[in-house]
Amino acid sequence: MTNGCIVLIEDDIDDKLFFDDAFKDLNINNPVIWFNNCHEAEEYLINTKDQPFIILCDINLPGRTGIELKREIDKSNELKRKTVPFIFYTTSADETHILEAYTNLTVQGFFQKSSDFKEMKNDIKLIFEYWLRCLHPNSKPQK
Repeated sequence: MTNGCIVLIEDDIDDKLFFDDAFKDLNINNPVIWFNNCHEAEEYLINTKDQPFIILCDINLPGRTGIELKREIDKSNELKRKTVPFIFYTTSADETHILEAYTNLTVQGFFQKSSDFKEMKNDIKLIFEYWLRCLHPNSKPQK
């Protein structure tokens, strides 16, 4: 894959291990930086000089939700740009969250978690292949 890290914001250790297994099976070797809450993730994003390859964020998190985190990120042009692509990958996929994500926030995807490992792996593969090819403010076009 690419050298940028994967920022995973997920409070459920079982889901985190699910992600780890999917990344391994798909030969995604990007370093994973895991946060189990939004506060620590936001601090990292503010302070890091590194450019994440992708951010995968749950919605239901302790303290502050993923939606609330993305609202805070979107208030800063620097953070908004640094966090492309920002993907919600969550169990809680109700219409109000989906609508807010696409109309009030700058997210690049919203996926509902599957409890089936094969389906989850297919989602992850699709997301990563898309963002490897997609041009965006943090990608480097080929010359």
